[in-house]
Amino acid sequence: MPTRVPQERRRRRPTRSGVLLSEDLIVETALRLIGEHGPEALSVRRLGAALGCDPTALYRYFHDTDDLVLAIADRIIGDAMAGFVPGDDWVAALREMAQRVRAGYLAHPRAAAMASHRVTRREHEIRAVETGIGLLLSAGFEPDRAVRLYLAFIDTVLSHAATDAAFHALPRQQREADQRAWRDVYQGLDPESYPALTATRSELPGMAESSFEESVDLLLDALAARAPRNPRNTGDIRA
Repeated sequence: MPTRVPQERRRRRPTRSGVLLSEDLIVETALRLIGEHGPEALSVRRLGAALGCDPTALYRYFHDTDDLVLAIADRIIGDAMAGFVPGDDWVAALREMAQRVRAGYLAHPRAAAMASHRVTRREHEIRAVETGIGLLLSAGFEPDRAVRLYLAFIDTVLSHAATDAAFHALPRQQREADQRAWRDVYQGLDPESYPALTATRSELPGMAESSFEESVDLLLDALAARAPRNPRNTGDIRA
């Protein structure tokens, strides 16, 4: 596990163009470069050029590019969770967490693939995990169950959010071609060879849409059904 750069090495220093370097500025610039050019743009040389500084100056703030990737991942979490205050309904709070994670990844779709599977060991991630596990503890789950169920919840959310982000990161022509396939290719299949697809032909264009909301609802339904303290003992939890 890499150690953080000591505070004294992270003093704000002006670049040759007069910009004051900081960890936040470097992360913001890295996100911009990734958004414009893809993950391959994340290099010390390109960052130095974009910031107007000697590339070696970046090592005062991050040990290496992987350390920076972890900071980027944590920044996405922090932006997504900013202002989030869980209410008394733990199911509704987890749903909002899920929606925020997806929105955060869609805001930075080309960085999402770098971020979704990493453990940042930084403040924003730690606070998010604290919040999520705390919500499940408030529902009455024992500590071991709360941890495992939170893992199932967040892995599902991250996987779907990263998939949606990856689709949004595709060039427009590729996205449109994939969407048309459900209307064009799948509509003309041989009924004898593909009876199920023929029977559902009119519904297949919906396969181009994200299943994120429905997947989260299914998972939260299951969690609420198992909770020792179910916030809604009758009726649909989404009511």
